[in-house]
Amino acid sequence: MLVVHGGWSGDRLVLWAEDPGAVTTTASRAKVRPHPFAASPGVLFPGMKEGEVTLTLPGSGSSPLASPESGIEVAARSPKLGRWRVPAVFVEAGEALELLGGDQQTASLRFLAAVTEQAHDLVRRGRVLPQLVREDDGHAARWRPVLTGADAAWFRETAAAMPPVCRAVDGERPSAHVLIEAIACLTDAATRVTLPGRILGGHRPGLRSALADRWAVALTGDDASLPGVREADVRELGAALQAWFSAAHALDQPVRTCFRLAEPDGSQELWRLEFALQPGDDQSVYILAKDVWGGRMEEVLLAGLGRAVRLYPALERALREARPHEMELSTAQAFAFLRDVAPLLQAAGFGVRLPGWAGRRRIGLKLTTRTRKKGPGSTVGQGFGLDELLDFRMDLAMDGTPIDEAELAELVRLKVPLVRVRGEWVELDPAQLGAALRAIEGRRSGEMTVGEALREIALAGENDLPLVSVDADGPLGDLLSGEADRRLTPVPTPEGFEGTLRPYQERGLAWLAFLSGLGVGAILADDMGLGKTAQTLALLLAAPGRTLLICPMSLVGNWEREAARFAPGLRVYVHHGGGRDLEAAQEADLVVTTYGTALRDLEALSGINWARIVCDEAQAIKNSAAKQARAIRAIPAASRLALTGTPVENHLAELWSIMEFCNPDLLGSAKHFRDRFQEPIEARGDEQAAAALKRATGPFVLRRLKIDKSIISDLPDKLEMKVWCTLTPEQATLYQAVVEEMLSKIDDSEGIERRGNVLAAMTRLKQVCNHPAQLLKDGSPLPGRSGKLTRLEELAEEIVLEGDKALVFTQYAEFGTVLQPHLQARLDRPVLWLHGGLSKQRRADLVDRFQNDPEPAIFLLSLKAAGTGLNLTAASHVIHVDRWWNPAVENQATDRAFRIGQTRNVQVRKFICLGTLEERIDEMIERKHALADRVVGAGEDWISELSTAKLRDLFTLDPKAVS
Repeated sequence: MLVVHGGWSGDRLVLWAEDPGAVTTTASRAKVRPHPFAASPGVLFPGMKEGEVTLTLPGSGSSPLASPESGIEVAARSPKLGRWRVPAVFVEAGEALELLGGDQQTASLRFLAAVTEQAHDLVRRGRVLPQLVREDDGHAARWRPVLTGADAAWFRETAAAMPPVCRAVDGERPSAHVLIEAIACLTDAATRVTLPGRILGGHRPGLRSALADRWAVALTGDDASLPGVREADVRELGAALQAWFSAAHALDQPVRTCFRLAEPDGSQELWRLEFALQPGDDQSVYILAKDVWGGRMEEVLLAGLGRAVRLYPALERALREARPHEMELSTAQAFAFLRDVAPLLQAAGFGVRLPGWAGRRRIGLKLTTRTRKKGPGSTVGQGFGLDELLDFRMDLAMDGTPIDEAELAELVRLKVPLVRVRGEWVELDPAQLGAALRAIEGRRSGEMTVGEALREIALAGENDLPLVSVDADGPLGDLLSGEADRRLTPVPTPEGFEGTLRPYQERGLAWLAFLSGLGVGAILADDMGLGKTAQTLALLLAAPGRTLLICPMSLVGNWEREAARFAPGLRVYVHHGGGRDLEAAQEADLVVTTYGTALRDLEALSGINWARIVCDEAQAIKNSAAKQARAIRAIPAASRLALTGTPVENHLAELWSIMEFCNPDLLGSAKHFRDRFQEPIEARGDEQAAAALKRATGPFVLRRLKIDKSIISDLPDKLEMKVWCTLTPEQATLYQAVVEEMLSKIDDSEGIERRGNVLAAMTRLKQVCNHPAQLLKDGSPLPGRSGKLTRLEELAEEIVLEGDKALVFTQYAEFGTVLQPHLQARLDRPVLWLHGGLSKQRRADLVDRFQNDPEPAIFLLSLKAAGTGLNLTAASHVIHVDRWWNPAVENQATDRAFRIGQTRNVQVRKFICLGTLEERIDEMIERKHALADRVVGAGEDWISELSTAKLRDLFTLDPKAVS
């Protein structure tokens, strides 16, 4: 299967493809070499123009790096940018509009699909203007987007998020240049699709007709060219059009005009539209117009009101006054402002403040279901499943409270779009009222299955009447309550389970068994250390069936040991390595394999009759388009279970991908999910969409936290502290030299090369903060040359003298390799060292030794190799020598010690060098903690987008850093 990528060049979409089945290298030493595993995408898009492009891609001399979506493992020790010749197809903008719709396979095509959707949105909102432009073969009539206000912010954020491959065509170009080309061409094509084919009565002017007439006709249809025009005519018409275009962008100013709609107070029947000024970058400041007149800003206010009249002609009535500060509106006019004018003003860059209820859908549907009885007692335990029939009724509701026919009839009779209902203003539009009338006339009731009810709830909200409330009884009511684990009868520790489940684990087991019995997939998202492994093994005993468990390679041994410990009666087979035996897999109760092996053995594993598939560390399938995720979803099973402490790390699409594994099609397609939930929640903060998503996914996600004392009351406290270290003079000199060298390189580079330089600078500066020897790699002695090392030596000695044990994490295996013998000699006792180069048995031996040896100990660990999957509760101290800027990764590592089985308080220390980038990024994380998962969650790449000036502030050494 080919993996297709997209870029943009000039006025065309460029498509090229990788062939995962044809991985090879090239011996060519030419400046532009043939891409060794590129395939012609013409086989996927027959009939389109084919050719060749030159791509600038990272890689080695013999091969470019493969994309993550390809699943190809092509490594390069020190990747460098190279130029690669690739067969491609070229797609004109009009065809690209259609081709880029729907779900896309790769990051570049998903990005371009989002740009295409924005182009359609700009056209729908009228944010386009006609222009006369000069092109390679002459002049043309084109539509161009007006990017102001929120749209300008979209452009900046989107350009920063552009995948590098999108701008790799014909030399790596700045993302803003590529994006403006793409959005301009796609907007022009989208406008032509929307407009009628001809204007001026269908007459097409000849070459001797006035340029203005020819230009107006060329704005529609497929032919935008204007051959044979005179330069004098071009200058005259072009200047007028450019002035129009410039005026539309005049709103991007430091101070902007703002409008506030105030509802009637008391007996007043009129609404007030207040005028004000506010800074463009601080919406909390609001200066009323009456306080502006007579001051220095009155010209700004007057100019803003003058521009707003073009979008809101009714404003002219207020401007007849010498010093306008507000205007009165009737209820109908207020509704028109809410519905039509406010979005136009906001899109144009004006500030708009509306009542809190504005835009909320108050009228919707309420679903009531009742479980059918099966003789005496309830249906629980009597085969209740997805095919079970329920009695249901669908009623109209306002804010969840049913509305009867009389109330609706009164609303319809008033024919007023804004009315007071039960003391609150309600915004009603004709579409909602019409849908409500149809719902009343054809009141729905009857029977549906449990599966149909779940799908109705998950996909509700696409029509004029959303589902706003659900009332269900019996097992379905338990499932939808959000507290199913508490409402269900706890399942006692099953026979054959060696150990005792805690009360919350018994409730979790009941929930898992309940969903498994329904044939519904589940996401067990308990906090790290709450025993997801034990609950899963208990489920395998309580609800037997052949189970395929897929996990990262680092956790295979852990599952094997835990199964032997908790469920020794289970027949466990590890399906990994060279001697894989499918017959042995079919004889086992639990088959443990890795994500990589599952991908390679997809066909064979799909042929086995699985009762259950479990994905541990399910964030491994968070990228729905990745080959690995698609393969895992393709393996059939009666039920599915995802285990993860972080169902959403960076964006909501990850939740869709994991839910698609657990319950295929429950949330609709990826495009439907993006339109219905992801875009409204992430881009606009839509609370209703967030509530709908929680209602749709809540029944299938169980999330408990360790800090919740109602869940676990005997877990000790976690005490986090920052340890401030100073640099030695040697470190300070090296640090300053790296800053000066790297800032010069960063300033002279752009695109992917610039980001690579930024990340390289960060790595080198963090190495200096650790120890000069780590940067220099010269094998020089360690003592007395690092502030961090001195503090680590002091802490390690204190911990050992107190008879305690500590975990010491570093993200650099090379540093750990030199640190381990140094600490061992300093402490005069063994220091354990776990890193990615160890065998599975050696890892297990180190863990057992640390856990069971009564002597105090220091366990040095590589963050990547030991950040997940290990139980190291013998430690009561955790030290992060060098910090990883993703808080979730740090927390996962800390939770090797802070988990069930820990009996003492855990002290967590994070080393930070004063006055260096470590301190400044720590400050950023503190300031933006609410956004940490989204902004910092992807690692350190976000820093690479900072300007050179901000990077200088970030990297520059503060005098206080030196001891």
